[in-house]
Amino acid sequence: MTRAPRSSALRRPRATLVAAVAVGVTATAVAASLAGCGSVFGGGTIDTVGKVAFDHSLPIPPLAASTIDPSGEKVFALDAQAGTTEFVAGTPTTTWGFDGAYLGPTIVADRGDRIRMHVTNHLAEETSVHWHGMHLPARMDGGPHQMVSPGEVWEPHWTIDQPAATLWYHPHLHGQTEKQVQLGMAGMVIVKDPQEAALALPREYGVDDVPVIVQDKRFDADGQFSDNVSGFVGAIGDTLLVNGAIGPYLDVTTDVVRLRMLNASTARTYDFGFSDERSFQMIASDGGLLSAPAALTHLRLSPGERAEVLVRMAPGESVTLRSTPPQLGIDGANAGMNAGTDTLDVLQLRAAAALRPSGATPQSLVPIERWAPSDASVTRRFDLSGHDINDRQMEMGRVDETVEVGTLEQWVVTNTMSAPHSFHVHDVQFQIASIAGEPPPPELAGWKDTIYLPPDTGFRLLMRFTDYTDRNVPYMYHCHLLTHEDAGMMGQFVVVEPGQHAGTIPEDSTAAGSGSGPRQQEMSHDH
Repeated sequence: MTRAPRSSALRRPRATLVAAVAVGVTATAVAASLAGCGSVFGGGTIDTVGKVAFDHSLPIPPLAASTIDPSGEKVFALDAQAGTTEFVAGTPTTTWGFDGAYLGPTIVADRGDRIRMHVTNHLAEETSVHWHGMHLPARMDGGPHQMVSPGEVWEPHWTIDQPAATLWYHPHLHGQTEKQVQLGMAGMVIVKDPQEAALALPREYGVDDVPVIVQDKRFDADGQFSDNVSGFVGAIGDTLLVNGAIGPYLDVTTDVVRLRMLNASTARTYDFGFSDERSFQMIASDGGLLSAPAALTHLRLSPGERAEVLVRMAPGESVTLRSTPPQLGIDGANAGMNAGTDTLDVLQLRAAAALRPSGATPQSLVPIERWAPSDASVTRRFDLSGHDINDRQMEMGRVDETVEVGTLEQWVVTNTMSAPHSFHVHDVQFQIASIAGEPPPPELAGWKDTIYLPPDTGFRLLMRFTDYTDRNVPYMYHCHLLTHEDAGMMGQFVVVEPGQHAGTIPEDSTAAGSGSGPRQQEMSHDH
């Protein structure tokens, strides 16, 4: 595959942060290291309460069109492209998206569908498309080994075989993920199944079942995206976009509305709630429905995390979805420099004078079989510090872990420094067995693929990799603060048949005939 030159529409002033930040380095020292490169370290406290006009109707991403080919596959086409978007009337901002200038369409598929993604790269540089949260073969995963060059078409294909859930897609090009996501390359995936369909839940897309894709941005004097204000977490924006709009409102026509919330920011962690502190019902986390609704007044979501919530409305009322300072587990000064002291108005819900009744919320959702740490036959430990995992940074040709298919594993993941990190595992949804030795709260007791890691806190994660094996093509695990991921805070693992060893990782596994990722494909064992 030819390599196109890489360019950036964003300023990249944080290069010294990679070298400067390590365990024990103070915020003052980091700020001093940045002083010479034109960047501002830490955004200070941002408060937008009462300052957002809410004068734009919430855009609803279109549903991705699909066709059924002669073999029965459901085929979606995604075109990665550059363009401009007027977030403020009369001021064009350079943006990237799928099938448009910014963001991408919502892909909807049913469990059991055989799907094929026809991905065409119309950009002037390489990209990739990772199906975040999806259970699929490593060759179809869209990680850094599935690069799509300018003008190239990539056609990953697999069978949807996981519970109903809110997933998403975004680039995963090594060293360039933050820039491409920041420019707008992201979209939602909704998986449906009969168990979810049998429940009395809102599900009319864009009416009472609404995608809420939240991002923070900062604009320069020319109206372009800027990343010149950063913390250790990465670029910190002072303006929120929801589905690509500043200050949107949603006209609510039912007495219960389902919000599919996605934190698509590259660095910022939110603590979502409502301006009147009302309770809402969380019904799903990253990997699907909880066993029962969880009554909450606040919900923390770090980059890449999703949640589905039900909000009950009264006729004629308005209420604001708001993010208050999230509990990051760090002190006030460090929190202030890492978007931890901000209060941000997000989206206004405006109820009609008469609302269509939705009925009572189900008291139970779907059963979840809980695993126990004692059932795990393998335990792996991952310590995150600086931009390292287990004192190593990402190497494209190195396999860090080898997993045998079907094995229940326990991963003990700890952020060992006094600054924020997170952790995402490809292909699998895991259960959180404990957090600092305690059971997880209800909002973290379902299926997860991404978690926020407070400092000096150990998480015990239980996961089982099923169906797909490929000794030569890896999956990823990494911090989902994208500036950390780009700086090398990522590792690779392969899933193999019992008795196999890891093979040789190819630079590029998107070539024609690279494989469909058959389930537990027959391979000669490497002893």
